[in-house]
Order: sequence, then structure tokens, then C-alpha cells
Amino acid sequence: PSPRSSQLDGANEEALGSKIEELKQKDRALDQEITQLLSEGYSLEELEKHISLLHEYNDIKDAGQMLLGKLAVIRGVTTKQLYPEYDLELSD
Repeated sequence: PSPRSSQLDGANEEALGSKIEELKQKDRALDQEITQLLSEGYSLEELEKHISLLHEYNDIKDAGQMLLGKLAVIRGVTTKQLYPEYDLELSD
């Protein structure tokens, strides 16, 4: 292997290590949040149902965004320009 490929491998390993550490921190934060919610009286079943509903909401939102994008292309406008027409906020 050339010195350049060795440098790239080292950079890739460093980036992966950094990403792994970031995910571990996120995992710990989520565990702490779950512990907090459980201590507030929420049940695991309730939390799982809520998470399931959030996934469903995100899937529906993604489909809506795709449809808005296709409509914007057909009309030759930006998606942002369609928001007022459908009473949507930019934060939606």
C-alpha cells in the first residue's frame, strides 16, 4: 500500500472511531432518558407504543414531503412556495 492509502485508512479509522464514540454517547443519553421516563411512572409498553407512533408519523411526514416535492417539480416552483397554499408552516 502507498503512503497515501495508509493515510486514508488512518483517517477512515479515526472517523469511524469518532462516529462510534458519538453513537455510544447517544445511546447512553437515550438510556438516561428512558430511566428518567420510567422513574416518572411511564411503562415500557407505553414508551414503545409512543415510539411506534412517532415512527409512523415520520413515515407519513416523509411521504407528504415527497408528494410536495413532486408537485413542486411539476409546477416549476420550490417546495417552500407550496407551504402557504396548504396552510403549512416551514417548521412542519
